[in-house]
Amino acid sequence: MSQSSLFRRIVFVLAIPILLTLGTSPVWANVSMLNDFNFAKPTFIHDHPFAKYHVILQVSQDNPGRWNLTLNNTQNMLNYFGQEQVQIVVVAFGPGIKMYLPKSPVASRIAAINAEGVEFDVCHNSMEQFKKKTGHLPPLDPSVVIVPAGIVRIMQLESHGFNYVKP
Repeated sequence: MSQSSLFRRIVFVLAIPILLTLGTSPVWANVSMLNDFNFAKPTFIHDHPFAKYHVILQVSQDNPGRWNLTLNNTQNMLNYFGQEQVQIVVVAFGPGIKMYLPKSPVASRIAAINAEGVEFDVCHNSMEQFKKKTGHLPPLDPSVVIVPAGIVRIMQLESHGFNYVKP
């Protein structure tokens, strides 16, 4: 784990109790690319300087079977290539963002796979649509990274050599 990843995790762990004490929603404790997203220069929460393979997986359906398929594919790539050889970003938008809710049936798998260096991105536009329907932003798994738009993130990564997979 890089020093910057370790620092982000420490800050996150220390920030949650403070945010909860202040009554602030933990959704804002997630790492966010909203203010510093640069299409020309992708950034990531996990460093993979030696990765030879780069993959994006799209999740856009409210379907736990599809979520498990996506996580199975992710784990299979990690097992085959090794976590230092493959960089994987799972991007959820639309109804697929429900995969990242803390009580989602795949929440424990997301935490485990995140620990292996996989990045989980969520579309902020889809979060705003969720808010219009429910009156609040969705609570998210703490490992999820907020990006301005899921499809734009996919386009960004594809333009930088990532392979695209929609399970």
